[in-house]
Amino acid sequence: MVTYLPISSPFIRFAGRFVDEAFGVAAGYNFFVLQAMLVPFEVVACNLIIHYWSDVVPAGGMIAIILFLYGLINVFAVKWYGESEFWLALGKVILAVGLILYTFITMVGGNPLGDKYGFRFWRDPGSFGAVYSTGSLGEFCGFMACLVQASFTVAGPDYISMAAGEVENPRAVMPRAYNKAFARLMAFFVLGSLCVGIVVPYNSRELIDGFEAGAPGAAASPYVISMNRLRIRVLPDIVNAL
Repeated sequence: MVTYLPISSPFIRFAGRFVDEAFGVAAGYNFFVLQAMLVPFEVVACNLIIHYWSDVVPAGGMIAIILFLYGLINVFAVKWYGESEFWLALGKVILAVGLILYTFITMVGGNPLGDKYGFRFWRDPGSFGAVYSTGSLGEFCGFMACLVQASFTVAGPDYISMAAGEVENPRAVMPRAYNKAFARLMAFFVLGSLCVGIVVPYNSRELIDGFEAGAPGAAASPYVISMNRLRIRVLPDIVNAL
């Protein structure tokens, strides 16, 4: 649809054009609320990450500093804002690739303990955790519960469509951009999910305690728990920083 009608804010305007004007208004407000909620979500996340190392700065002070930096970046010209976004996104890509490589290297024995754990946790306790019920139904409910939460972090195609009204030759460029976006989403999200299930069991006491106690930063991360289990130093701090 974007290739056929390359306009600005397409997925919102398409809702009004092809369904109903009221649906377009609802889509616009829904997207606004989504973007507005991302700001406090990221501010809280940054505060938790910094408290992974130290609690010297109070939470209120840290949140004020982060909000100030947010405003400062947005005051700059678009060129500087785009430059900061590029380097921050590059850090995420490096982290994702690094964690996938970490999983493969450690699972074949490349760790201080020499533990070739492979797919051990897929056998004991298993690859799926049951919730709300038992057996296959409980495992399916567990999968859907994870899917609903994980889908919050998936973004990409909607942002690509927003550039349709600005790019040159959108009918040639947009299909290639979409294909690359889906390939990268599949690579990072699917492989990332696979790696999480490999490095730590779903019933890990450290993982459960980390979420129930609200452990700061990446302390509740499956990768950090795995690194601590394998007695790997420094890497947990790098993961938290990225």
